[in-house]
Amino acid sequence: MFRVLTNSTTPISGVGRFFLAQVRNATVGASTTTAPEKNREASSRIKTVSIYRWNPEEPDKKPYLQDYKIDLNDCGPMVLDALIKIKNEQDTTLAFRRSCREGICGSCSMNIDGRNTLACICKIEDSNKPLKIHPLPHMYVIKDLVPDFTNFYMQYKTIEPFLKRKTSTPVGDKQLYQSVEDRKKLDGMYECILCACCSTSCPSYWWNADKYLGPAVLMQAYKWIVDSRDEYTKERLEQFRDSFSVYRCHTIMNCAESCPKGLNPGKAIGELKMLLANIGSMPPKNSSTVGVEYK
Repeated sequence: MFRVLTNSTTPISGVGRFFLAQVRNATVGASTTTAPEKNREASSRIKTVSIYRWNPEEPDKKPYLQDYKIDLNDCGPMVLDALIKIKNEQDTTLAFRRSCREGICGSCSMNIDGRNTLACICKIEDSNKPLKIHPLPHMYVIKDLVPDFTNFYMQYKTIEPFLKRKTSTPVGDKQLYQSVEDRKKLDGMYECILCACCSTSCPSYWWNADKYLGPAVLMQAYKWIVDSRDEYTKERLEQFRDSFSVYRCHTIMNCAESCPKGLNPGKAIGELKMLLANIGSMPPKNSSTVGVEYK
């Protein structure tokens, strides 16, 4: 900053007055711009985010955790908001899945602070504790936070997740009627979004993923078995009469604890076991109520 010395008995020329005014304006301007910056720095909430990184193009390099800094005042409240902000502003090489941002599609399933959940509905904890993000456990990793769902979807395919009918009904001519009571029996199962949070939290699935179908797939299988519109109930049950498909479930119940939709796959597996043991009773399937004409 310039310092101007003047003698009170000596008049200042026009050029001197102009120069003095410029110096004063510069001084005032500097003081007004630095104050907000200091306030902004004092009010910022910096959060450390530690993210699992692994690049398949560098196979000799072991996986590691990379730290990023974000200001919670300039970021959305959810973990997915932080990931998007980091990818857009700090590191475009970061890989993760996302889509709906509303807990519906299941794309952003990952392990956040040791718990399987969806990044889009998991709030960032406002504390000094670092946020640690890993991919779903015990799955092959394609890159960073992107797990390989190949085996999971192959298992899902084996249960034939669609209505199977023995009576021939022209497609498009009639709808398959279902009573309110029968429809209610599917509650707590049809809401599953196949995010695999439950299956990848199950120790039995960790060690027997090649034979044990896991909580998510088994709950889906039970849903089709008890669906009043399906006519292949016995055939579906016969598929599970072995030592691994269903009976590797030891009711650890991590599945119910980790489900982001609040479902209980363990309960569905228990009902399925009872049907296989001929203890449970199948809901009646009245075929005469099937086939209501479209209008």
